[in-house]
Amino acid sequence: MADRPKGLKRAVLGAAFFIGGAVCAQAEGGPARALLEAAAAGNVAAIESAIAAGVKVDVRDDAGRTPLLLAAHANRIDAARALIAAGADVNAKDNIQDSPYLYAGAEGRNEILEMTLAAGADLKSVNRYGGTALIPAAHHGHPDTVAILLKTAIDKDHVNKLGWTALLEAIVLGDGGPVHTRIVKLLLDAGADPNIADSQGVTPLAHARARGYAEIVSLLKAKNAR
Repeated sequence: MADRPKGLKRAVLGAAFFIGGAVCAQAEGGPARALLEAAAAGNVAAIESAIAAGVKVDVRDDAGRTPLLLAAHANRIDAARALIAAGADVNAKDNIQDSPYLYAGAEGRNEILEMTLAAGADLKSVNRYGGTALIPAAHHGHPDTVAILLKTAIDKDHVNKLGWTALLEAIVLGDGGPVHTRIVKLLLDAGADPNIADSQGVTPLAHARARGYAEIVSLLKAKNAR
């Protein structure tokens, strides 16, 4: 079997160090650290054991992350389910303003996202860029995630600190391919305003034309974009 690319190896090792290092740095140690490690590893039995022993379900690591956020990072679906059932706060933010809900939305962790929505996710909650979960979902190319969020009462036209809506990010930060084109269509069909310009006054249509995204241009013009 061929070796994996060095870049991939570094990324995997880096992610493991990022999660493991912060968990191991948990000041409380002992049972609290065990819960954090169990969440990151997806060990449901250990999660339930730690909670039964009295560990707070929203204990934090040194990065401010709760067990549920660690489970979301690792896409540990069963662990997330167990933690939410135990009362984990789906809106608890870490030191960089990520919450389980926001992270799941941004990274396309759809099963966990739906759990957080059912458990009272704050649709008005924003990340460190001032964006709702819908905006990075559109930017990162997660059409199924966008579709899930559009079924809620989330603000389709929210503008983040960069001056961009979800529609603008899908165009400006997308590649104009089938995935981002589908996202643009989802947003427009859900009623996203096609004429909200960025902070420089450039409209979605102008951005799409400048990038040569012909199909997106057609979608926008069909919605009376200017």
